[in-house]
Amino acid sequence: MIDQRERRALLDRAARARDAGGLFAGASSRLGRLLGFQAAAWSATDPETGLITAPMLVENLGRGEQCFAYWECALLEETVLPYRDLARAPVPAAGLVASTGGLPARSAQYRRLLGRQGIGDELRAVLRTGGRPWGVVSLFREKGREPFGPAEVSLVAGLSAPLADRLRELARPVRPPAEAAGQDPGLILFDPAGTPFSINDEARDLLSRLPDGPSVPSPLGPPLPVWLAATAAQARAVAAGRDRGAARVRIRTRDGQWLVVHASCMDGVPGSPGPTAVVVQPAAGSDMAPVIAQAYGLSARELEITQLIARGLTTGGIAAELVISPHTVRDHVKAVFAKTRVSSRGELVAKLFAENYWPRRGR
Repeated sequence: MIDQRERRALLDRAARARDAGGLFAGASSRLGRLLGFQAAAWSATDPETGLITAPMLVENLGRGEQCFAYWECALLEETVLPYRDLARAPVPAAGLVASTGGLPARSAQYRRLLGRQGIGDELRAVLRTGGRPWGVVSLFREKGREPFGPAEVSLVAGLSAPLADRLRELARPVRPPAEAAGQDPGLILFDPAGTPFSINDEARDLLSRLPDGPSVPSPLGPPLPVWLAATAAQARAVAAGRDRGAARVRIRTRDGQWLVVHASCMDGVPGSPGPTAVVVQPAAGSDMAPVIAQAYGLSARELEITQLIARGLTTGGIAAELVISPHTVRDHVKAVFAKTRVSSRGELVAKLFAENYWPRRGR
């Protein structure tokens, strides 16, 4: 029987968390009491691409390179419970043993990694709200213990939306991006096997500003964050025809600024794969607008109207621009005010555009 008081305590603690890392730590501690697992991996995700980003929390899973091997296999080989499918599934959580009919070795990740580490079952979930993934979690039980049961999967699935709601709130920028004029992008090159072999000074500088987290050794010097290596692996997965998603994430630095990281595979000699280029640079307003809209729960139409408000258009002007009725505009504006917790147009523009450096909708 699931202890509902523990569940409420978990959600209460999540509501008080000051950042995503604190949310993960608190939720993992409480879930450990409810479910009894031996290891766990939590990560924020980019809500547009679903790829892992910072912060990450990994408990009792060994070294950073083992963590990266898990994600690399997830992107390049796994066919059982891939996160991209779980993000769209009616129930956003599932157990590995139950999903494979008691044959977990059908999973590439289990064959290559989990089984060798003494793990018997994995409960995997996507933390999603508004149709967007804001985080992922995997809980692991050692061999010899009972697999995760339906009630346990149901508990974690029921936590998906409330935890994602809190992650979405915590993703709201709290300060404008630093001036990036004249700052060259960072560049890291990976060979076709996924080993980094070149990095410029700009990349070193930008990476030094990132929050701590699991990392993988690099022949270039300092280890690279797991999520960055995984973004490069996503580009390889796209090039190999395993995925169509963009290899792109946004990540917040320790000082509250935002970076955008995108990767792509380059052409090699005929018949051979080329290197993968990973570009790291300060996020522009156009990079952050979708995330901010999603963080406040704005629909595409609400975002459009908000940008027109920032241009100074009246209700009638907005109605004419979008070919909708003034009554519909007023309904949308009321919804935007409620979601952003403002009471006037001036307050809305100051909060979203001035504070968060949004690009204003072109004329």
